[in-house]
Amino acid sequence: MRRFLASLLMVFSLCGTSLAIGPDEILKDPALETRARELSAQLRCMVCQNQSIDDSDAPLAKDLRVLVRERLVAGDSNEAVIDYLVSRYGEFVLLKPRIGWNTIFLWASAPLAFFAGCIAVLAAFRRQKKRAALAETVPLTAAEEAELAAILKEAPGADASGQRG
Repeated sequence: MRRFLASLLMVFSLCGTSLAIGPDEILKDPALETRARELSAQLRCMVCQNQSIDDSDAPLAKDLRVLVRERLVAGDSNEAVIDYLVSRYGEFVLLKPRIGWNTIFLWASAPLAFFAGCIAVLAAFRRQKKRAALAETVPLTAAEEAELAAILKEAPGADASGQRG
């Protein structure tokens, strides 16, 4: 039973990404097909948005895979294919956007958020230390104790010892 489950798991893991690519899309030249797969893994499916076009079953992903293969067969380089798709669909088509003036905030936001979180945690610890230092108990003077006892005696619901009950 274990062997059956292990083999079933292996079959599904190996076939997971190849199910999206139809046999009619595969190029006859293995070198071009390898390049097409590498490029497809870098491009975002505009429908799924969290998958590459290589992994997506959406019709638009298929159209993009076919377009990539057509451009490669026409003799375009990998960079030319990527540039063509970016010019047509924008930077969003790339799963890993390029670093540029228009994407610098995207790349800088993660480290900035991390540092802002660290500063917030440090500030919270400092505030907690200050509050703990201010909250240290200081014994009451005799006058303060007498005043407190008088206040407690006047309070409604207090018994003879000054305790509320």
